[in-house]
Amino acid sequence: MANLNVDYMGLSLKNPIIVGACTLSATVEGAQDLERAGAGAIVYKSLFEEQIQMERAQLADELDEYTDRNAEMTSIFPAIEHAGPKAHILRLSEVKKNVNIPVIASLNCLYDVTWFDYAKQLEDAGVDALELNFYQMPSDVEKTAEQMEEEKVKIVETLKKRLRIPFSIKLSPYYTNTLNFVNRLDEAGAGAFVLFNRLFQPEIDIQTEKHVTNFNLSNQGDFKLGLRYVGLLHKKISANLCGTNGIYSFEDVIQMLLCGADVVQMVSALYKNTPDYIAEVLSELENWMDKKGYKNINEFRGKLSDSELKASDVYYRAQYLDYILHPEEIINKYPMR
Repeated sequence: MANLNVDYMGLSLKNPIIVGACTLSATVEGAQDLERAGAGAIVYKSLFEEQIQMERAQLADELDEYTDRNAEMTSIFPAIEHAGPKAHILRLSEVKKNVNIPVIASLNCLYDVTWFDYAKQLEDAGVDALELNFYQMPSDVEKTAEQMEEEKVKIVETLKKRLRIPFSIKLSPYYTNTLNFVNRLDEAGAGAFVLFNRLFQPEIDIQTEKHVTNFNLSNQGDFKLGLRYVGLLHKKISANLCGTNGIYSFEDVIQMLLCGADVVQMVSALYKNTPDYIAEVLSELENWMDKKGYKNINEFRGKLSDSELKASDVYYRAQYLDYILHPEEIINKYPMR
């Protein structure tokens, strides 16, 4: 039987399927269900600094509501303040204590000092690794791409010095030169890269003429952009690579591994199919490896990466070159009715 063991940031995983940050791992029971289903590791749901700031402001507003009512009520809540990340970290600690697979904490921050403070608190909670979400969208027309990237590089350099545990960087693809930025973060000390972050996009209800927020799951095949960059980065950086966003089937997992990913993350597929779906994907992966004669994942991981396909330009094509040269393929595939 095929051996599915993999190494990720120095952590020994029993297989390459990691459950990405989501509410499925938010409780001890949920995390245990994921472990029983076969997950190699779980990323606990994200700690958002923005959420804590908004909750803190909301609490302050609620307490201030009574300030000017009368003199007796000005000190009705004299010692109440928002607990910050304490509640999140307490729940995370309980999950960590009650599962036997690696637990990775996910962190989203706005300011340098908070990255350092929250990362240290999460490390002290006993997690095996961190996943830092560098999801910032450009909002200042005066700030250059170089300035934005330099801020993130300095955060990684500082965390590398202050933390004992490894950490990965979950990136969005919206950088001037993603490959160069990944290389700089790699040199700064990142242990892995998760490609790519799924960002919520604005949506408008044209009847109410207001912005709305919908919970949109990824679609199968959304991982293709990450597939390209994983294939380009394999063997060119020291850090590990994780493919994510739209990983639904064992075929998707194999595609990522063939291009050089060490692991993959699944979320939407588990919401749609329940956590038990992990076992099905792993079984199919084992069957494929057995049929191919692969005893372990390293025997084929990266086989179709840019580093291995020396004479190929498949990762550099941005247009439908083959179809332009051979239009009959389109006609045969999509005949006109």
